[in-house]
Amino acid sequence: MINTRKVLITALLLPAALAFGQQYGGMWIPTELNEKEMKQLGMKISAKQIFDTSKPSIKDAVVQFNGGCTAEIISPQGLLLTNHHCGYGQIQSHSSVQNDYLTDGFWAKNMTGELPNPGVTVDFIADIKEVTGTVLAGTQNLEGKAAEELINKNIEKAKAAFKLEPWQKVVVKPMYYGNKYYAYVIETYKDVRLVGAPPSSIGKFGSDTDNWVWPRHTGDFAMFRIYADKNNKPAEYSKDNVPYKPKYFLPVSIKDKQENDFTFVFGFPGRTTEYLPAIAVEKVMTEIDPAMISVREVALKTLDAKMRTDAATRIKYASKYASIANYWKKWIGEVEGLKKSDAVGKKQRYEQSLIAKNATIKPTIDGLNRLYTEQAPYALNRAYYTEVVRNAETLTLANQYLSFMQNYEAGKIDSKTMTAFTDRLAGFYKNYSGELDAVVTAELLALYANKTPQQFLPANFSQYKDDKKNIPVIEEWSKNSIITGRKAFNGATVDTDINKVFANPTELIKTLKNDPILKLAAAMREAYLSSTDAKVSSLQAEIDVLQKKYMAQQMETDKDRQFFPDANSTLRVTYGQVKGSNPRDAVTYGYQTHVAGIMEKYIPGDYEFDVPKKLIDLYNSKDYGIYKDKTGDVPVNFTATNHTTGGNSGSPALDANGNLIGLNFDRQWEGTMSDINFDPRFSRNIMVDTKYILFIIDKYADAKWLIDEMKIVK
Repeated sequence: MINTRKVLITALLLPAALAFGQQYGGMWIPTELNEKEMKQLGMKISAKQIFDTSKPSIKDAVVQFNGGCTAEIISPQGLLLTNHHCGYGQIQSHSSVQNDYLTDGFWAKNMTGELPNPGVTVDFIADIKEVTGTVLAGTQNLEGKAAEELINKNIEKAKAAFKLEPWQKVVVKPMYYGNKYYAYVIETYKDVRLVGAPPSSIGKFGSDTDNWVWPRHTGDFAMFRIYADKNNKPAEYSKDNVPYKPKYFLPVSIKDKQENDFTFVFGFPGRTTEYLPAIAVEKVMTEIDPAMISVREVALKTLDAKMRTDAATRIKYASKYASIANYWKKWIGEVEGLKKSDAVGKKQRYEQSLIAKNATIKPTIDGLNRLYTEQAPYALNRAYYTEVVRNAETLTLANQYLSFMQNYEAGKIDSKTMTAFTDRLAGFYKNYSGELDAVVTAELLALYANKTPQQFLPANFSQYKDDKKNIPVIEEWSKNSIITGRKAFNGATVDTDINKVFANPTELIKTLKNDPILKLAAAMREAYLSSTDAKVSSLQAEIDVLQKKYMAQQMETDKDRQFFPDANSTLRVTYGQVKGSNPRDAVTYGYQTHVAGIMEKYIPGDYEFDVPKKLIDLYNSKDYGIYKDKTGDVPVNFTATNHTTGGNSGSPALDANGNLIGLNFDRQWEGTMSDINFDPRFSRNIMVDTKYILFIIDKYADAKWLIDEMKIVK
């Protein structure tokens, strides 16, 4: 007789098991690669060739670029490749209305023409060691602050055990929500120079319309070079520095790609949360993401209208606008993807499958459900408040001044702190328009007043519910405010001579205390701190304790699942295959786009889809050289099933032999929920083809001297 109860349970649990089967998602620590699985997919090199501390390996060519992106070395002279959007701030800083590298591109004619970028760094990972035993020693019976204090003490002990060179440091990072710890030995180089960048009409082609979208036709790359001292060691910028000689650099392949080719991506993914309970994913999908989307939507609409009609504003706000738009669109795709992939339902079924195997997990899940439900209204207000203050930059400024005033009156501002503060503000004012932001601020105040329950708002905040009435009021305040740079103090404005404005801080503070913008920001901050901040934090502390326990229970109970640690900006390897996709009914995407597709999208004069005349001429003459594929056209972008996220921007995409075949820069919109729920049906990473990169360098930029540095694999 068939055991119907067993069949029913199996039927219920099977979808969860299938849903969380490996299917080649994952961001793996490079010392713990599944070499067997990678070779089954087609990899021809060994795991040691990817990461080895005893001799040169691919990891020696992969760096974290300026703390947020990834880059890779592609020549024996320290030539560095990353995304155009990763180097956008540097390209912008060298640009002006008269010398507009954003619009026209920049290409050094030789090394002497390469441009320095003060403050920009690249980090190499020299070694990775697990230090869990040392860090968690003695913590088994401790909780809360006592456990945290001992862990911090043990981390310092673990760090002290490393013998470091003067130019090295060690950082210890938690994995699996603190169930494991790893130490990273880091070497930081500080002289990084801009070598070349295509015009934005290539590097940002499609701009915001195509961001997170496939098919894509974007040449999202820029080139830098690492410089070192005469001993090849890290050094501050100096004209006497020389090009860095790497232990390893990546050969660049221009071989044609085929669907199902093996590929892997090496880089520094920023943050994922793959192991959250269903309740947490539901709150993100239905409350948190929609709130943040609504705030950025308002800001973007106002900025866009001004940028389209004023060139100076376009340059000033270019990087800022792109940054705001990036996650606005990502969150929209994330919500849609979570719904489409039934992420909440899948998590709920998985939780039930775990409970069926291990009944002690039920109290953990119940506790998480209770805590997330209790936290929800406070977390929602946090989302609104932080996004409003971040995107209404007049309020951002006001909060910086408030903190300065409090610290100054408490005697915490010395000359060094004062200089750092004024320098930071001076940098902010370079890309800020008080008049434009007055409109943004007025509109966001209305959104916040209408969306937020009164318990979270300052008294009488309902007066800001009408954005049309807000605009003249906020404009008047802005026009007469020192902090917006529109009113002088001590004979100067903060955007022209900030040191003169701050020459007498005591008198400045007296004046600022009567500023209506400052008073508004102070009232909003006080309401947020008194109603929300502590409550969110205390509940989150409880959630974190249970999440750590839940993570350990998942790993102990589900022996069929391969677990990788969530991304936390540490070096990882993800692997998969070159693939197209079928994201919606009757919609099928190929894996490769070509230059012909650029011309199909071409809109003369449009800020997103204009095409440079020289690229049009190259297309018309079919002057493609060795960079065309079997179709006779130059491939531009391609997709694969690699599991990537923010921070993987600029990561090398490598083939089965470890050759560079592409430059990771985006994900397909239908799969952006992969930060929370990787689904191989929809999740695709998007890369610039190396053929297109070399084609632009060679044929468009006439910078063949850079090609000559590289090792080209044909």
